[in-house]
Amino acid sequence: MARRPLPSILSTGSAQIARSRELARTAADSATDVLHPLITITRGLRRLASAGRRRWAETPKDKRGPLLFLAASVILVVVLVPYGPLLAVITLMAAAAWQGRDRTPPVPEGPDESQIQRLQVLYEALVPYFSTADDPAPLYAHGGDWENAFPAQEFDDSGRVAHLVIRYPAYFPDGEAGPRARIEQLLAAKSGRGREYHFAWDEEGNELTVSVLSALPTDICAQPFVTAPGETVLGFTDPSQVQRTLPLAYGEDRRDVPPVVWRTGIRSTEPHLLAVGRPGSGTSTLLRSIALQALHQGDVLIIEGGGTGEYACLTGRDGVLGVEVALAGALTALEWAAGETERRLIAANHARQAGDPPPEDTKRPLWIVLDRPTTFTHLAEADGNKDPQSLLQVPLRHGRAAAVTVVVAEQFDTLDSLSEAVRQHTRARVVLGPATTDQVETVLGAPPHTTPVDQVPPGRGYARLGSGPVHRLQVPATPDPYDDATSAVHRQAVLDLLPPRSAPADAAALPTPAQSTLTKATATATEPLSNASG
Repeated sequence: MARRPLPSILSTGSAQIARSRELARTAADSATDVLHPLITITRGLRRLASAGRRRWAETPKDKRGPLLFLAASVILVVVLVPYGPLLAVITLMAAAAWQGRDRTPPVPEGPDESQIQRLQVLYEALVPYFSTADDPAPLYAHGGDWENAFPAQEFDDSGRVAHLVIRYPAYFPDGEAGPRARIEQLLAAKSGRGREYHFAWDEEGNELTVSVLSALPTDICAQPFVTAPGETVLGFTDPSQVQRTLPLAYGEDRRDVPPVVWRTGIRSTEPHLLAVGRPGSGTSTLLRSIALQALHQGDVLIIEGGGTGEYACLTGRDGVLGVEVALAGALTALEWAAGETERRLIAANHARQAGDPPPEDTKRPLWIVLDRPTTFTHLAEADGNKDPQSLLQVPLRHGRAAAVTVVVAEQFDTLDSLSEAVRQHTRARVVLGPATTDQVETVLGAPPHTTPVDQVPPGRGYARLGSGPVHRLQVPATPDPYDDATSAVHRQAVLDLLPPRSAPADAAALPTPAQSTLTKATATATEPLSNASG
């Protein structure tokens, strides 16, 4: 992902602040080194004075007089003895230096016995993969020394490996995915399951760096994001993966968090998105987050195949063209979306031929959000109706030029029921929830750079935009505000982002906003088509 340049004032100011902090830190370190003896003696004098006060407080009152007489006698003897005051000062400074010494126990150098045993187990496990019988000087051999193979290692508080640099022989096929996957699987199993590991292969230096990744923050709730037009925040990732941060409200504080930004519009190379996961993995949360962001600049049409009412909070809101949960409504909405896409293309083409700018109604973004569309496919087959997915071909193929974006969410068990058009044109991909490496690679087209774990929070997964790298992803918490299991903080965060209602949500009293809007828009969309055909 390209880095967004900062204004020159901000970038220059940040650089000056960084240089000033570095100079201040260097000066402080130098002053500490020079004044270290004085600091030690001062600390020792303070400790001696504290010990004297405690001793005086602990002394009974009837014995304080003799103690004062004894102290005065010692001072008198010191004064009368030749060089007594000098010797007394030297003795006091020596005692202060001894009392003021750093009493922090030294950090043990190198691993302890249990850590050495772990490293030896890792070394022995790698011997069959990193050694051959023809190697005259094998780096890996049964009963060999692990210190040459593991030049750097770090451990966490539990004694497990947190960072490890592994050297391997040059004949190991590190350019092939199969051997690398076997090594990564072995290291993840031997280093401790339940954690995510990052594997960095240095093929030129024949080194493998294994790092334990910290968990992504899960308490970031839905909120207005500082983005440019056409940018949508899918979630947040590791700081090392992107070169951009967003200022967010993080509880009571504000913090800069690295986002995964998806760019849509006429210049986007990935204009449509597909999210895949298991039930409860957070795909509906992702679609809700995308819809709330899209409503700031465009219109949204929502088609829900799950029938769980996940998007009822959006019904009747400004900018929401409809929330369809039945097969008939889904077919009508998608027919209108296909006609609206064609209308926009024809209107923009006529404007270009006349030398005029495109009409404003063709530039306003239109978002088509589909949650589990394969459910309607099965219902359509049973009723003998048209497959709703067949109506997505026009928005998917020509949506970028018409400012139409399609977002689809589906589950793993029904992934094969998606149409070829959806598979081909959704080049922005997201996988959420527990998934194997093969499942992630099947959806994203590339394996993840980390080891997937079995237990992950909702909204946790991977994202890949087109042919870019695979990012770890944590979707911001955007739950259904009408769900009783939602916390009050997250519910209020979503309610604050909802636009005002433009019509009553009672479908029995009045026609739904989707029906009235779609009826007018269908009539508008069919006029250019009839005129063009005539």
